[in-house]
Amino acid sequence: MRILNANKTFFINLIIILSIFVLDRLSKLYIIYLDKINNGSEIFQSKFLNIYLIWNEGIAFGLFSLNDKHLYNILTLIILIVIIIILYLVVKNKGFKRYSLIFILGGAIGNLFDRIFYKAVPDFIDFHIENFHWFIFNVSDIFITVGVICMITLELIGKNDKNTNQ
Repeated sequence: MRILNANKTFFINLIIILSIFVLDRLSKLYIIYLDKINNGSEIFQSKFLNIYLIWNEGIAFGLFSLNDKHLYNILTLIILIVIIIILYLVVKNKGFKRYSLIFILGGAIGNLFDRIFYKAVPDFIDFHIENFHWFIFNVSDIFITVGVICMITLELIGKNDKNTNQ
């Protein structure tokens, strides 16, 4: 019975990770396609949201963009190691914490795929208020951010529970 439950949990986790990956891939492929037929011009523009393709060679939100191929490869290797650590944490944790980590893992795998196959991550969502623009991001970044926010929330709630019990 315990093995069946473990297999069920494994497959649910795998389906969530694959769903995040597929959603991310489809959105990026669609934007790349639209960018080609629009000859690199803006795909969509509104008062608060622009959609246009940029290629991010850095990490989250374009941080640490590097022109040096060796540093790029080292950064990609570090990201792979972090993904392996997150995978380990997914296996070791339960409940909401596990699903927060799964969101981070699914998004990280999506961006790692792009780093390996495109040598850059396609970002395309640009939220802005007048001239203030947030970092341009993609679907993987959304899942990573939601997962991190959930992890931070869990830590804050956990600390409050410990403080009230003392």
